[in-house]
Parts: sequence; C-alpha cells; structure tokens
Amino acid sequence: MDTEAQPTERDRSSRPSDAEEISDTEGPEGRSRFALVARVAGWVPGGRITLTLLVCLVFALLLNTFVMQPFQIPSGSMEQGLRIGDRVLVNKLAYRFDAQPRRGDVVVFDGAGNFGDADYVKRVVGVGGDHVVCCDKEGRLQVNGRSVDESTFLYPGDSASTVPFDVVVPDGTLFVLGDHRSASSDSRDRLGSPGGGMIPVGDVIGRADWIVWPLGHATHLDRTGAYARVPAPEGTHG
Repeated sequence: MDTEAQPTERDRSSRPSDAEEISDTEGPEGRSRFALVARVAGWVPGGRITLTLLVCLVFALLLNTFVMQPFQIPSGSMEQGLRIGDRVLVNKLAYRFDAQPRRGDVVVFDGAGNFGDADYVKRVVGVGGDHVVCCDKEGRLQVNGRSVDESTFLYPGDSASTVPFDVVVPDGTLFVLGDHRSASSDSRDRLGSPGGGMIPVGDVIGRADWIVWPLGHATHLDRTGAYARVPAPEGTHG
C-alpha cells in the first residue's frame, strides 16, 4: 500500500502575497540552536557534512562501547548454531542492573587469565552454586540432579562430553561448554588449572542475541528451554 503523500502544486492564486510574512514558530531558543550548529559547522573542515559524519561516528562508538558490539565467530566450537565467519551482535546491557547470566545463555567473555588472551563464545551450563555432572546413565549432562536434554542445540553426533566431570560452580562464576563438544575448548579442559575452568561473571562481555551476517543465516538467538526444569542449587531459593 502506498502511504507516501504525493506533492501537488497549489493554485498560485491561493499563495500568500509577497507582502505577507510567515510566522516564526521556532522562537529565540530554536534560532540559537540553529546558529550554534551553523557556527560549529563553520569551524569543521567540510562543514555540515563532516559534522554529521562525526556525530554519527561518536554515536556508533558509544553504541559499541555500552550497548551492542559485533563479534565474528572464529571457530566451529559453537556449531551448528554459530558457524565460522558468522557475525553476532552481543547485548552488553543484558547483565547490567543486577541481571545475571542464566543457564542456556550464549555469552561472550574475556578469556584473559582463564582461557587465553582472546574473547570466547560459549554456552552457560552452570551458574554459581550449581552441581554439574557428566554424565548420567544415558550419557546426558546433569545439573543439580536433573538430567538435561541438549539435543536441540548439541552438534549432531556429539555426546554431552567424552570427559567425565563432577563440579560445583563457585558463586560469582560460570561453567561453560561449546555446543560442538568434540571441537570445543571450554571449562572441561581447565578443571585442574587455577580457577578450575570457571569464568568470573565480571569477565562476561555480554549475551549473544543476534546473528546478523550472513543474511541467509540471520536470526535471533533465543535462550534454550533445555535447562528450564533444572532446580535451584541446594541452600538457595527460586
């Protein structure tokens, strides 16, 4: 449906005469702002075009620093959901204002001091206080005594883990795994190292919310419901 209004030429006889004045609706404040912008544009080489570009650049930098940041997926550790070369948008506000990462979230974190001098993307399978075990009699991950069906996101043909583990996640940290378990270097590989493979919540950059490139693979990354029935850790409520 065409919703754009089409311009029409008014009857010349209906136009106000040259002697008529058009009222000034901006007022002194509006004129002052216009004059200020014009003055600043006069100081900048290239005038208003350059000023507009600078404003857009500053806005993009602020957005990248505090709100959303793009990341490129460098490996296949999160296949088949995230593929090599995918660009994801990371929500840097997801865990502000007392919000915490939740089981099933796909997070990007700074690996310096724990994993290596790089940023990593993994899935949260355990939060502070959780008892995470692999594996139950059917080869599934267990969290707080509840077996988890990861089949909706686990890489086809992969098991929950070929490395057995039985850990309690310290408060303020996360236990993370890649979806492509046979090709992922994650918390399992650092169980015996300082920190025990746990990721401090403070090192989390944000939650991966969108795949934005390539366009054919673009989608919103919803939190999986696989962990929805996992009970709270012992000694906690909710």
